[in-house]
Amino acid sequence: MSTEFWIGLLISLVIYGVSFGTFYGTVMTKLNILEKKQDIHNGLMERMVVVEQSTKSAHHRIDEIKEACEL
Repeated sequence: MSTEFWIGLLISLVIYGVSFGTFYGTVMTKLNILEKKQDIHNGLMERMVVVEQSTKSAHHRIDEIKEACEL
């Protein structure tokens, strides 16, 4: 096999390697961004559950006060 073949093969492998590395890096960066957004969303959902429970409790107390005032 000639030197030109090996040089061409080496150049092709380098090009494919760089392309794969760039693609992999981009995908991993976007996945990390999505994971951060999901973590923020999960934290929001947990806080909303606490707020809903607190609201329900507050409404119950308000109803008790209304009943006490009507007597």
